[in-house]
Amino acid sequence: MAGSGQPENGVPADIRTDIAHPARVYDFWLGGKDNFAADRAAAEQVLQVMPEILDTVRGNRHFLVRAVRFLRDAGIRQFIDIGSGLPSSPNVHEVARAGHTDARVVYVDNDPVVFLHAEALMAGTGATTVVRSDLRDVNEVLAKAGELIDFTQPTALLFVGCLHHIVDSDDPAGIVARYLTAVAPGSYLVISHATNEPSPEKMRANSEVAESSGAILIPRGKDEILRMFNGRELVDPGLVLVSYWRPETGDPGPNADRAWAYGGVAAV
Repeated sequence: MAGSGQPENGVPADIRTDIAHPARVYDFWLGGKDNFAADRAAAEQVLQVMPEILDTVRGNRHFLVRAVRFLRDAGIRQFIDIGSGLPSSPNVHEVARAGHTDARVVYVDNDPVVFLHAEALMAGTGATTVVRSDLRDVNEVLAKAGELIDFTQPTALLFVGCLHHIVDSDDPAGIVARYLTAVAPGSYLVISHATNEPSPEKMRANSEVAESSGAILIPRGKDEILRMFNGRELVDPGLVLVSYWRPETGDPGPNADRAWAYGGVAAV
């Protein structure tokens, strides 16, 4: 039966289908199919209390694509996508390799569903790999990533939509700092993070749904998110709501203010 650790409908035994997981909830909001009833229930609950969530997750995804394209064009050929979530095209490796087939990409996530889908997607792709680890296990992640990544060369660290699942006591800024010690000069750091500034009430309701579903969501203010860059200098336009970060046509779109997440890119 679901949630008992037993396989159901081909689901591996170590996957809990009765507990919502952020990656699978996010997948549902993006229109994906790699989610279970518990994920869909949590996603629908959030939509009731915070309809802006759809603009937020889509704005966040578009930010990721634009940031990777910027880094690719800046000459970065190595990417570690930490807390990557389920594959959703265009993926980091697709953007990174457009015109640069030598780009190397490591996806990191602790959800077995993410791992299985990403592993299948990457089958036979020697320049891309998937690491199943908790992002807080920095040494383990770096050791596994180091099987593909050359840490003597510039590398992009991507923390897109994952640090708001880390509680304050685990020190998200400190976790980022530990990763930063591993990368070479010329590297970049990308962070996006949910914020409660536009509507503390709606975002609090969102967090409460997450908690009742067994997940964690801790939206933070701009200053708290900025500290996660650990003093690194952000490229223009700095830390802004994700839809305002270098929009492709110069126009962030009519729903830009409904994407309640800050995003930025910093040089390391």
